[in-house]
Amino acid sequence: MRRFFLTLICLFATMVLTDAQVSKYVNPMIGTTGMGHCFPGACAPFGAVQLSPDTDTIPHNINGKYQPEVYAYCAGYQYDDPTIVGFSHTHLSGTGHSDLGDILVMPQTGALQLHPGTKEDPDGGYRQRFSHDTEHAEPGYYEVTLADSGVRARLTATQRVGVHQYTYAEGSTQRLVVDLLHGIYNYDGKVLWSSLRVVNDTLVTGFRITDGWARFNQTYFAISFSKPVVNYGYADCRQPAYRGFWRKFDLHHNFPDIAGRDITAYFEFDGADPLLEVKVALSAVSAEGALKNLAAEAAGKSFDDIRRETAGAWERELGVVQCEGTDDQKASLYTALYHTMINPSVYMDVDGRYRGVDGEIHQAEGFTNYTVFSLWDTFRAEHPLLGLLKTSRNTDMVRSMLAHWRQNPVGMLPVWSLQGNEGWCMTGYHAASVVADALVKGAAIDPDEAFAAMVATADCPYLASQQDYIRYGYAPFDNDATAASNTLEYSFDDWCIYHAALQAGREDVAAAFLNRALSYRNIFDPSSGFASPRYKDGHFKADLDPLQTSGEGFIEGNSWNYSFHVPQDPRGLMECMGGEKVFRERLDALFDMDLPEKYYADNEDITADCLIGGYVHGNEPSHHVPYLYAWTREPWKTQDRVRTILNRMYRNDIRGLGGNDDCGQMSAWYVFSVMGFYPVAPGCDQYVFGAPYLPYLKVTLENGNTVEIKAPGVSDRNRYVRGVKLNGKPYTKLYITHQELQNGCTLEFEMGDRPNRKRGLAPEDKPYSLTQQ
Repeated sequence: MRRFFLTLICLFATMVLTDAQVSKYVNPMIGTTGMGHCFPGACAPFGAVQLSPDTDTIPHNINGKYQPEVYAYCAGYQYDDPTIVGFSHTHLSGTGHSDLGDILVMPQTGALQLHPGTKEDPDGGYRQRFSHDTEHAEPGYYEVTLADSGVRARLTATQRVGVHQYTYAEGSTQRLVVDLLHGIYNYDGKVLWSSLRVVNDTLVTGFRITDGWARFNQTYFAISFSKPVVNYGYADCRQPAYRGFWRKFDLHHNFPDIAGRDITAYFEFDGADPLLEVKVALSAVSAEGALKNLAAEAAGKSFDDIRRETAGAWERELGVVQCEGTDDQKASLYTALYHTMINPSVYMDVDGRYRGVDGEIHQAEGFTNYTVFSLWDTFRAEHPLLGLLKTSRNTDMVRSMLAHWRQNPVGMLPVWSLQGNEGWCMTGYHAASVVADALVKGAAIDPDEAFAAMVATADCPYLASQQDYIRYGYAPFDNDATAASNTLEYSFDDWCIYHAALQAGREDVAAAFLNRALSYRNIFDPSSGFASPRYKDGHFKADLDPLQTSGEGFIEGNSWNYSFHVPQDPRGLMECMGGEKVFRERLDALFDMDLPEKYYADNEDITADCLIGGYVHGNEPSHHVPYLYAWTREPWKTQDRVRTILNRMYRNDIRGLGGNDDCGQMSAWYVFSVMGFYPVAPGCDQYVFGAPYLPYLKVTLENGNTVEIKAPGVSDRNRYVRGVKLNGKPYTKLYITHQELQNGCTLEFEMGDRPNRKRGLAPEDKPYSLTQQ
């Protein structure tokens, strides 16, 4: 009887645990079509492996000519496609440019085919049709049935190992294709070399080197099979002009040393057992490193063992947030949180070795090395969110950026770090913002090294117009097509250095960067009040169209949006525009206008789905803009605007993201805004209030303290904050500090259907602004 009751207790505990799980709300299919550019496959939190289906083979260019259709395949997967090419092991999450798709694997039956075929003629290659009816995705797991062969594919992953389980139809040929030519944003000649060695009948090692966005990306691998290979071979689509004395051998059949530029290999197995498990470990260091990763993370474990471990890891990471809301609201929140924990990604072996930006092998001492820093995007909310929720990880990411600086022959912090390479995408030097934000918020990093790295980066002569920016106080339009946005972004990054130095008592550094932090003022044309490109002789562009993106001096944005890109000094910005009244009117107009299609029709980064009026939520420079009302006499408008954005730009749907997720930045904006506050100016310790989206949310911080956010009755109708209490006491400020959150607190919001027009008007209740301090 006692055993019976113990069994009942254990069963009840299991049921409670299952009911309490939050990972079940994650929908990895959100953003897998449209502008989201998300992939649905399996990965561990921040894992080096992202094992996911690729659904087409559109090249980046043909004979140097860009192929616009490739933009939809930044993550390798498009929900609307009818076929799967195969399952590759590396993917970027939500980007607007791409690379990777390394080491593609595809089960095959029937006749041998080593070409992928096309969407229009899948029977001409190894790709296969599939139905979404057989597809299922959850954190750390993906499965689908390949319709042409009947193979059931199941995928999971550890940090560094992709794990496949294939169930073949009874009596069918069992073959596995390993395509070392396949890639995302591929082009003829991208693979510089690849090698594959059959170590024994259940183990293969190798590498491939590619020249893409990461211009010298070395991917080593070790592949183990759950049963012996009985036959293998390969084809080389690019026959070498010189083979030397390798011509002695039949290299293409059962020869254990395979190498070439365009290699597709195959392995065949005995069909008596329909189940095949394949483990693919990756390393940027060596095949030996891949073998160590394989042994440490996957040896002796079954597919289901690893799936359970990875599911548990996701539950622990996501479970720091508990909330009340509808199932769709929870799906949007937990999927957003999930997307913030895919990139950046671990980039080192289990023994701590990694390949640096100098191409050399380094040993990480006292930190985990990361890569995939999409900093033009992620400095805004992704890194601040990780700094709040995943403090140790974000600190290691900053240490990784400092290591990048030490190893970088250019002498800079990363701009767009990718697989041990500098990708140089976008503008500014926003790693300085991430480093400064970490310093201001008390991260355990070496301040001497941090300031040396930030200053060296800010003064680096290789940046576009940087020396002219220092000389003139702005980037001149004479020979810089994005001079106006460069000035705004440099000015913000310089403020980050200034403010961090001021907080740290480094008066010499602060003094050197104060005027640079105010450089934004030099590109506001007093005749219009808009940010405008300016020439060396001092005159502004005469025919500026503030709604036009192309040719107006801004990168991926127009003057109307970019003119608000002064998060460090909203009060000073108002003066540049002609005063608070004009500032408010322009904010209102931005959200309320009807932007003609001609202004975005030819821009692949923006569609109508990304817009609310003229406000471009689908691209990052505007993300702080709805919070700028906090500095005006109408702070309540932030509460209205933000809820509208939350409802329209984020949905529990395959098209549920109103723009590229950009390595978690779009999603981090959502998580912050659901909590009811946002880091308008990273590098400052304040989070500016909007309004909570859900009636209850609780965050457990890394230090064990909790932040409870209560907003009973909040809804689309009751979207306005009538009053706030902090730890039971009335709270009138329009911001909360990082330290107040870290200490643990309870925030209570009284919500209503009408704004409190008197709240937050006192000067002492306003958030930070450089020129009002």
